[in-house]
Amino acid sequence: MKLLSVIISTAMLLSSCSLAAQDNDSVQTTPRSTSGRVIYQDDFTNTAAETVNGVVSVKSFATPRQSYGNRGGYDPFADDPFFEFFFGAPQRRQRQEQPKSQERQIGLGSGVIISADGYIVTNNHVIADAERLEVTLNDNRNFTAEVIGTDELTDLALIKIDAPSDLHVIPFGDSENLLVGEWVLAVGNPFGFTSTVTAGIVSAKARNISAQFGQGARGIESYIQTDAAVNSGNSGGALVNLNGELVGINAAIYSSTGNYAGCSFAIPTSIVKKVVDDLKQFGAVQRAYLGILFMEVTPELVKEKKLDGVNSGIYVESVQERSAAAEAGIQPGDIVIALDRFPTLSTAQLQEAITNFSPGQKVVVTFVRNGKRMVAEVTLRNNQGNTAVTRPDTPESLGAEMADTDEALLKSLGISHGVTVKSVDPDGRFADAGMKKNFIILMINGQRIDSAETVGKLYKAIRQSDSRDKVMFISGIYPDGRQAYYAVPLND
Repeated sequence: MKLLSVIISTAMLLSSCSLAAQDNDSVQTTPRSTSGRVIYQDDFTNTAAETVNGVVSVKSFATPRQSYGNRGGYDPFADDPFFEFFFGAPQRRQRQEQPKSQERQIGLGSGVIISADGYIVTNNHVIADAERLEVTLNDNRNFTAEVIGTDELTDLALIKIDAPSDLHVIPFGDSENLLVGEWVLAVGNPFGFTSTVTAGIVSAKARNISAQFGQGARGIESYIQTDAAVNSGNSGGALVNLNGELVGINAAIYSSTGNYAGCSFAIPTSIVKKVVDDLKQFGAVQRAYLGILFMEVTPELVKEKKLDGVNSGIYVESVQERSAAAEAGIQPGDIVIALDRFPTLSTAQLQEAITNFSPGQKVVVTFVRNGKRMVAEVTLRNNQGNTAVTRPDTPESLGAEMADTDEALLKSLGISHGVTVKSVDPDGRFADAGMKKNFIILMINGQRIDSAETVGKLYKAIRQSDSRDKVMFISGIYPDGRQAYYAVPLND
């Protein structure tokens, strides 16, 4: 695919503005009808000065997991739990422990200071798997940060530092007011170069990268597309308008090389603000669902379904039971075109619109049925069909203390891995499922378990899935050799 490189001469733009200033007492601009504000698009220095100190460097650190070498070469059955169950552990040469691993940096990105008391928003992928986070301000002061909450579906995370009194805060702007063609600045730390500012225009809004390039869904995607240069290290940094307001969090690029190639993408503040507020208040995002399975309306679908009166929107394939859509009377074949004031003419627009709401909120759904425009008021619900508050997705709710299994016990049982449940809280999920202490977890949902951290990661993955039936299927063995299986529901 050929890439067209368009070079916009800022010098020419500055020259034209300068000539206009000679004929007028002040530079003439046109008020923006969408927000009533006036933008002076002739100079980026004030905006850069107002925002560069509000963007920080975020470094993540972790200690690599300890591994053991097999000096006897490759053993195809070395880690096969089914082989071990039926035939016992294969004969192995003595394992030799590697030198103790040292902490190392595993990630580098950016973050945006959003409050004077030290809250910082960044990308989830910047801090994923980190054991320690280090934040560096633009004046080179360093702070250790704690994680307040994360959300993989939107790739956002909220962290916090013990705030000094002089933190520079970038105020939130309204990404809904952005216009295609409007100037924006990307502020971050590409390749570790701190305090870097690049400029571009808004190239498109409500962009879904996965759908655009035929990839599987990665989560909630309704990006602001810009041509501001963004590279590795910019993730989590600020996208600001010329008023110095935060309108997006830089998150991704599209490139065949891994470096900037003309398309960069930011999460709009219409999504960021809701996610951040929820993480701060609840520790978890209060995510609303309409309760429909749908397709985006295309010319092919219009022809196939003989749709009348629409050429874009969200085509309802089916309506889930006990959902907001079912209660409101929405039917298969309806085309949803708006939620309250938010248009839903594409999948990305629907995702961005629904992210503004929480379970329990009432919204007006505008849809088309048999060519006729209709409205219905719905009370949104969570993915369990109710309006209960979603709690943080933490493994602590399992109610168990877990630890590595003693090597001698592993050998006596003929197994090579497993995590021992040292204690079981009578009020936890494991106890509800009937699990007793000293149980050794070998597999969860078909994945081998070799650490408590793996259990925690699987817990989060299951909890954050879109499945209505969130269950851990656990297999393992007790020290007396008795095998056992447990189903642990993770629904609220």
